[in-house]
Amino acid sequence: MKQKEVINSNDGIRLGFISDIEVDLQDGKLTKLIVPGPAKLFGMFGRGKEYQIPWDSIKKIGEDIILVEINVEKSLVESDY
Repeated sequence: MKQKEVINSNDGIRLGFISDIEVDLQDGKLTKLIVPGPAKLFGMFGRGKEYQIPWDSIKKIGEDIILVEINVEKSLVESDY
């Protein structure tokens, strides 16, 4: 799945590629996709935020892309790392 680009179907914005996933180990279910947020100042200072996309926001998983339906501002949160 890391080779698939994540695109928001609401506005067509390319969010990027999956960097991590969150799994509920008790239920054995995927709960979130994690996509790095926009880079700071030409990427020299890393990334401070990430898109956390709940599993139920995924609308379609294709051969090359994953279509999601999210509110970009609400999904872009401070990174835990």
